[in-house]
Amino acid sequence: MKVMVTGTAGFIGNALAIRLLERGDEVLGVDNLNDYYDVQLKRDRLARISSHPGFRDARIDIEDLDAMTKVVKDFRPERVVNLAAQAGVRYSLTNPHAYISSNIQGFMNILELCRHHGVENLVYASSSSVYGANTRMPFSVHDNVDHPVSLYAASKKANELMAHTYSHLYGLPTTGLRFFTVYGPWGRPDMALFIFTRKILAGEPIDVFNHGQHQRDFTYIDDIVEGVIRTLDQPAAPNPDWQGDAPDSATSKAPYRLYNIGSNNPVELLRYIEILEDCLGRKAEKNLLPLQPGDVPNTYADVDALMQDTGYKPTTPIEEGVARFVEWYRGYYA
Repeated sequence: MKVMVTGTAGFIGNALAIRLLERGDEVLGVDNLNDYYDVQLKRDRLARISSHPGFRDARIDIEDLDAMTKVVKDFRPERVVNLAAQAGVRYSLTNPHAYISSNIQGFMNILELCRHHGVENLVYASSSSVYGANTRMPFSVHDNVDHPVSLYAASKKANELMAHTYSHLYGLPTTGLRFFTVYGPWGRPDMALFIFTRKILAGEPIDVFNHGQHQRDFTYIDDIVEGVIRTLDQPAAPNPDWQGDAPDSATSKAPYRLYNIGSNNPVELLRYIEILEDCLGRKAEKNLLPLQPGDVPNTYADVDALMQDTGYKPTTPIEEGVARFVEWYRGYYA
């Protein structure tokens, strides 16, 4: 297939592009290489795919509709995976406008391009953050998610609503993927595993929020990519049993789906740190702090819908995933 992937210099987008190229797809990679975090890391990710004959690199911003229209007309993608976004819960507290520009305006451009250029399937990144103030575990895509606790979460919820509108009005198959705390080699420097590893190796104390008692459904990058691939290969279809008097938020009469992608196995942060300490062969000095504004205490993904519809099943134990990350980190940073 011809697939446009936005965010190919990013953590998930880069890993996805590699898998698509390996199986013979053509990939148009879109990324603006912004400086939200280390640009050199983004360049090094791109270097892993830049010489592949099936890869085309477009250094543009999804907010630039004219530039995006030009590359889409030229490449004519059959399917699109939108992973470009302004990420991060805490950053949204101090830079809210970045989330409106990228996550709302940028996503609007993606929807319009898919509508007008014959795209047969759109898969896009949502987030476990949309569950916000919800406390019933595990989080289900069939639950109401009308109480976000950060602007980042609100922007991702907005993406889901916008996608449904286009599925309903124009018959565009859309699938939103709620990612749960993705980690692994080539990961993001603003994520806990990256920060903890750097500080422990440097002999610096680490900040452990909520006194380390919150839980996360840490999901290894390979498992995430597998889920994306499966939904990319299986466009959303209408749910014939959907009823307006008892609406299911995860499906629709339109070709629309929402799925969780998580490990389905939450781990307490203190245990996560213990595993990292074992892999590094060093103990961490911990600053135990209260929960940060915008953060949620626990995440736990119900992935039954994705398993039933696509056969997805996460397979990477946390111990193995963290070990692989540490091995990569030591090699990359020498």
